[in-house]
Formats: sequence, C-alpha cells, structure tokens
Amino acid sequence: MDIGFSEALLVLGLLLAVAAGLSGWLHGTVLSISVLSVVAGVVLSHAGVISVTPGATIVVLTVELALILTLFSDGLFVERELLQQEWHAPARALVFAMPLTLLLLALCAKLLFPTLSWAEAFLLAAVLSPTDPVVTSAIVTATRVPRLIRHTLNLESGLNDGLALPFVLFFLVLATDSGNAGGEAARLLGEALAGGAIGIALAWLGGRILAYLPGGGITSPYEGVYALGLAFAAFGLAEATYGNGLIAVFVAGIALAVARHEIPEAFSHFNESVSATFQVITFVVFGALIVATGWDGNTFALLAFIAFALLVARPAAVFVSFLGIGLPRSHKLFIAWFGPKGVASMLFALLVLNSTDPHRSLVFDVASFTVLASILAHGLTDTVGANWIERRLGGSAGGDQDRVGESVEADEHEGTPAVVSPPRR
Repeated sequence: MDIGFSEALLVLGLLLAVAAGLSGWLHGTVLSISVLSVVAGVVLSHAGVISVTPGATIVVLTVELALILTLFSDGLFVERELLQQEWHAPARALVFAMPLTLLLLALCAKLLFPTLSWAEAFLLAAVLSPTDPVVTSAIVTATRVPRLIRHTLNLESGLNDGLALPFVLFFLVLATDSGNAGGEAARLLGEALAGGAIGIALAWLGGRILAYLPGGGITSPYEGVYALGLAFAAFGLAEATYGNGLIAVFVAGIALAVARHEIPEAFSHFNESVSATFQVITFVVFGALIVATGWDGNTFALLAFIAFALLVARPAAVFVSFLGIGLPRSHKLFIAWFGPKGVASMLFALLVLNSTDPHRSLVFDVASFTVLASILAHGLTDTVGANWIERRLGGSAGGDQDRVGESVEADEHEGTPAVVSPPRR
C-alpha cells in the first residue's frame, strides 16, 4: 500500500502515542518498547500498511540518527569516578571480548554458511560484534543493577559501535576485492583515532566557551539543544574531514560530561523524548525490513547461528576476557548475557546490503534475523535480569562473594544500589 504524507503521520502518531501510553505499564513487565515496536513493524508490513525498501536513504539516515543520539547520551552518562577507577572490565570487554566474539562468529558463519568466503564470514561477524546501547539502556539506567555492571555495559556498548565500524569496512573491502587491504586498514585506524581527537577537541571547546557567551550564557530551554548541537557537529566534522563520526560522538559526550558536569542533567530531559522517538521509529522500520527481506535459506543453519551468537560466542568471549579480574560470577554472567545486537548492527547490515558484495543479501538476512532474535531475547529479559541480580546481591549482603572494590561495595551495601542517572527509557 502506497500511503501519502498525512497517512504516514497518522500511523507514526498512533505508534508514538501507543508506545508512550504503554511505557509505564511496560516498565514493570518483561516486555519492552523495543520488542513491541519490532512486532508492530512486522504486523504493519504484513498488513500492507507500511512498505520499507532496505536500501532507501531515509531508512539508513533514521537508523544512523538513532545511533548518534544514543551514543552521545550514553557518553554523557559515563561517570567520571568510575572511568578513572573502574576501567579494567570495560577495557577487557573492548580489547578482548569484542575481537574474540568476532572470531567465534566468523568461524561459525563459515561452518554453517559455506557459500560465504572467509572475508564474508568475518564481515558478517563484524556486523554482529558490537553490542547495542539502545537495548541495554534499560539496564544501564536501572538503579537495582550495580554501578560497575552498568558502567561496563555502557562503556562497552558505546565504544564498540564506533570501533566495530572500521572492521566492517575493512572486511567489506576484502569481500568485494575493491582495494588494498593493508592501506585500507591503516586508513580506518587513522579515522578512528582522528574521530576520538575531534570529539575531545570539540567538546573541550564547547565547554570552554560557555563562560564567555553574551547575555549570561544559555537559557534553560536551550541547554539540551546546545549539547545536541555539539553532538551533531562532532559527527559531521569527523565525517566531513578525516574521522570516525560514531567514535567522535561518543567521545564528545564523555569529554563534555567531564568538562561540564551540569550538561548531562540538562541534556537528559531534552534527549529522553528525542531519543525515545527515534528508537520507536527505528525498531518499527526494522520489523518492516524483516518482512521485506524474508528468509529463503537453510532455516536450521540460521537458527543454529542465532543460538551460537547469543548463547555461546558472547558468553565465552566475556568469560575468557575477564580472566584475572576479581568480578563475582553473578556479575560475569549478567554482563555475558546482556550483549544485545541492535541499531549499530542494523546500520552495518544496511551498508553491506548496499555494497557490491556477491553474497550481500545472505549477510544482511542472517544479520537481520540475529538482531531480531536478540532484541526479543534481551528485551524480554532486562527486567528479569535486573530482578535476578538484585536478589543475588540481597542474598549475599554482609558477605564478600559479590563485593568488588569500593564502588561495588557502595552499590551492594544492604542490597541498595546507588542512583547515578535518571531512566532514559
């Protein structure tokens, strides 16, 4: 069905109103807005109400905007004290867990989908290697979850989106045989470093000039607008010059929060509604994309790959990477499970679909159904997981099994976690 602008706004308005109206009820259940939005996209597409073309520019831009908003917001909520004191777990997750997850997924992909070349198998794995800051937003803002776990998941999901992009582009070059792999690797590394530098420089400059603005500075209604402007500027400057825009946005959020502590609180009120709007739209579009692409391959191989990605690759990578770190087993299990695939993987899969790779449709379809399964599985277990970790902490209060450093002790004292930031979902 080809609908016009007014009909499109009608559908969008109803979707947003329903999502907002159910948000209070969903907050206390195992369901989530992400899950219901995906289901809505599937139902509306099957009914012929909406039709989505995977390669359409509007689809790519919508997903990219949702990711930019979430990355910047997560960067602002990185706590300075934990960033300085409790960096071992996030660093291990980024340096060891993500590459190991990529390797395991590539081996599994090559085994289950033999038509893929090794470059394409690693390309599929790179698409699915980052964790999603949108789906984990309910966890990283849940005050029942220990600060160290929230901090680790927040930093990991925020940084690995930008860090995974160079791998996606590198293996895409290998798969399409369209350039020099060594030269491309050096270029992508340089863009990642440049993106981080641009994010820091722009955030530092933006924070410094606040004290010199005319008329007493920014009025309250525009504080969030100013922060969002810096986010867009960081992404745009990095992409227009020589840098990774996703890394620039997240690093800019961290740097701005460190330089101006009042910005996160001001931005949170503004960003909550904007980010939530794009999240609903993104997941509805993704549900429609699943219907549009479909699956005509080996269903057993697809299900086996999805199970391996969610139940084996991520947990194994996390446990190996956390060897030697004094984290309780319950913390490791929690972090190992909550490695959802989401907005970043959607965007990377769309990049592959719009490329010249001979098996781009297979890579896109496998990635899409894996993301769908992840959204459902992790979206349905975020509340359950928070309740589980809360019971674990309450059951071991007074002991030392679940105590890791002063920051964790503060969260676990009498089973009452510390409040760091207001919910953004």
